[in-house]
Amino acid sequence: MTQRHFKARHAAYRDDIADLITRRPVPGPGLQQVDPFLFLNHHGPQTYKPGNHGLPFGPHPHRGFETVTFILDGSLAHKDTGGHESIIHAGGVQWMTAGSGLIHAELSPDEFKRDGGPMEILQLWVNLPARLKMTEPRYTGLQADDIPALPLGETGATMHLVSGEHEGSKGPFDSLTGIFMSTVTLPAGSEVALPAPRDRSVFFYVVRGEVTASGEPAKGFDLVEFAHDGDEITVKAETDSVLLYGHGEVINEPTVAHGPFVMNTPEEINQAIRDYQAGKFNRQPINV
Repeated sequence: MTQRHFKARHAAYRDDIADLITRRPVPGPGLQQVDPFLFLNHHGPQTYKPGNHGLPFGPHPHRGFETVTFILDGSLAHKDTGGHESIIHAGGVQWMTAGSGLIHAELSPDEFKRDGGPMEILQLWVNLPARLKMTEPRYTGLQADDIPALPLGETGATMHLVSGEHEGSKGPFDSLTGIFMSTVTLPAGSEVALPAPRDRSVFFYVVRGEVTASGEPAKGFDLVEFAHDGDEITVKAETDSVLLYGHGEVINEPTVAHGPFVMNTPEEINQAIRDYQAGKFNRQPINV
């Protein structure tokens, strides 16, 4: 196996949403996307008081991509106009294919608003190629127990396999584009080799802790960019650490983003806006 070389380190920047602590490593200065990965919001970590208003993500539309949401702490209630509804707790994941168009709401459950508590959530946007942008919307929400926790050798590190395959195990989410996605927990002093197929882009984000990746240091809230010159990445944890780690095929198509829509041309963006305004995303109205 050949090591990928370090290319760049991108620190997330603060972009709070009301009282919700939010950091965003991509898009940001010097990095528009890690094709096919478009966007990452890291909400929290923070603790909500009892009697709070919860998360501010009321009904809003999407078209042309997928959202993958990792509930690291707390809980998240999902409803959408495809008729899907769930409450996912810490360790669980939601995978929504917006495709041709969907309206969804991502809010704190009533119990969380009443009692408060810790909250930390990651949301990653994954692009779809032109041939799949108008695919039928779908949604799957799974709890922590549904996601395989795979020991990485004798290191004490664990890979929580969300999608794709690793050493004979398969993640429970079926990606339309063959995305490999996981979270990796590493105790201080552990060292692991993560697969990074040469023809794919790697998504490597340090949620917390301090690591050395391909010989370069990175810390919490850093996104690390790698060259396409190897097929694995060696990571050593200097402290107890958590990573968001995945890889996917490069789409290499024009990308035009406008708020909640990601298409290939301005004309397709304008059509998405017209379709939304005409109520074409509103298959089953949602009440929140």
